[in-house]
Amino acid sequence: MVNVLTTCKVKSSIKTHFEEEFPGVYFNWQESIDEATPHLSEADVLITYGEDLTTDDIKKAQRLSWIMVISAGLDKMPFDQIEAQGIKVTNARGIHAIPMAEYVIAMLLQVSRKAKTLIDLEEEHKWDRSVKMTEITGGTMLIVGTGAIGQEVARLAQAFRMKTIGISQSGQLKDHFDECHPNESLRDYLPEADYVIGILPATEETHHYFDSEEFSVMKETAIFLNMGRGQTVNETAIVQSLKGGDFYHAVLDVFEEEPLDDQSPLWDLEQCTVTPHLSGISRHYQPRAFDIFETNLKSYLESGQLVENVIDPDRGY
Repeated sequence: MVNVLTTCKVKSSIKTHFEEEFPGVYFNWQESIDEATPHLSEADVLITYGEDLTTDDIKKAQRLSWIMVISAGLDKMPFDQIEAQGIKVTNARGIHAIPMAEYVIAMLLQVSRKAKTLIDLEEEHKWDRSVKMTEITGGTMLIVGTGAIGQEVARLAQAFRMKTIGISQSGQLKDHFDECHPNESLRDYLPEADYVIGILPATEETHHYFDSEEFSVMKETAIFLNMGRGQTVNETAIVQSLKGGDFYHAVLDVFEEEPLDDQSPLWDLEQCTVTPHLSGISRHYQPRAFDIFETNLKSYLESGQLVENVIDPDRGY
């Protein structure tokens, strides 16, 4: 019997569904890595959010053949040991597309329509119609990362009649983009973007991908938004660039160290909106992640193969 072990809380409706749908599988529903540790040696399949596993945990799991990470980020996974033991990894890439795309539009509108200023005026009981607002319709959006999330962001942007430009490793044209270009073209297109959206994973190649040189060529009126990984942005550089007026506003949902230090200058910068790594939050999150798991579980039981969101350990995504 295949033994599936979890290291995270799972909705009761999902547990019931899997136990009824797969009576030949033993599901060991544990709610943390501490609870799961005594059972690691028995597990064939492990379900995790991907931030709780260590090299020692993997070494204990000698039967393990597959790890399902029910998030998209994999930068904290001990891939050296996972690869050494020949363990396959899948993730939940793509399930964040809808909430994260909505986050982008919400944040751009928040900045352009001065939502924070209006809330402050409301709290002060001030009737002030002199607040200057702008529109986002008709602008140019540069999206760095053209996967499922980037494509959904581009789709919503086009509803606002925006020109959508994509930047990716391959530069291959993707759905909902007017044009796409390879990574080395980034600085060629930053000067024409009204909105720059970062959706990059954390890899050696993307470390400080956005640095002072990138910020310096952006429009003074541009809004920069990062919801990929914090390590892709040089925070010291972005503070200096905002203070120097290189671009208009930064919306940051992810940071080099999380939680963001309460002494960070980013908190108090008027030109910066800070949110606590929640752009992908949705009540639909777990059901969508487990839909991917179910597709792979059926294939795994039938043929030992995984068919969706299989990770290349060398690339880390």
